[in-house]
Amino acid sequence: MHCAMTLEGEELWLLADKAVYWPSRKCLLIADAHFGKASAYRSLGQPVPQGTTTENLLKLDRLLGAFECEQIIFLGDFLHGPGSHASGTLSALRGWRERHPDLAMTLIRGNHDKRAGDPPDDLRIEVVTEPLLVGPFALQHEPDPHVSHHVLAGHVHPVYRLRGKGRQSLRLACFQIGARVSLLPAFGAFTGGYQVDQHEDRQIYVIGDQEVWPVR
Repeated sequence: MHCAMTLEGEELWLLADKAVYWPSRKCLLIADAHFGKASAYRSLGQPVPQGTTTENLLKLDRLLGAFECEQIIFLGDFLHGPGSHASGTLSALRGWRERHPDLAMTLIRGNHDKRAGDPPDDLRIEVVTEPLLVGPFALQHEPDPHVSHHVLAGHVHPVYRLRGKGRQSLRLACFQIGARVSLLPAFGAFTGGYQVDQHEDRQIYVIGDQEVWPVR
C-alpha cells in the first residue's frame, strides 16, 4: 500500500516498505539501507540477527515487481561500515545486482559510506556527493536546507510515537514532510530510530500493517 501526495508540484508515493516512488521519473528513493550492519556487529562479537541483508533485498525485489522502475537513488548509508564488506554480504548484493542488470543505481554518499568505503565497482553504482539536484528536489543524506530546492533526505531514521489510552503507545517508522526539508524513514531492517514530532510546518505519515497514513 502507498499514500500518494504532491510535493513541489511532483507526485510522490510514500510506500509502506519505507521508500518513495517517483512515478514521473520511474524512480525509487531509498534512505539508510545499511547493508551489512548485522554482519559488521557480528564481526565485533555482538549477537545480532542473521538474514537482514536478504530481508532488505527481498523487499527491494518486491518493490521492483510492484512499480515500473528504471532507477534507484540511495540517499546515503548504503553500506554500514568496513565490516559490511564481508563475503556473505557482498555475495548477496552481487547476486541481486545480476538479477537487475539494466537498473540504474546512484548512491549519494552518506556518513556511513565515508567510513565503509564505496560499494565494489562490479555493483555498478554511481556514487556522488550531496546534493544531487533532480527536478525540484535536492536529494541528500544530511537533512540540511538547500538554498533553492526542497530537500529529500535520510540520516535521521525518523519514528513517531502514536499514543493511546493510558500508557499505551506505538513507536512507528514515519515520513516527515516539511516546508523545505523532508525525511525518509530508514529502509534497512536492522536500524534504530529518532523520535520526531508533529508541528505546524510539517506533516507526519506513519507506517504500520503495510499501510501509510497521515497523523491528524
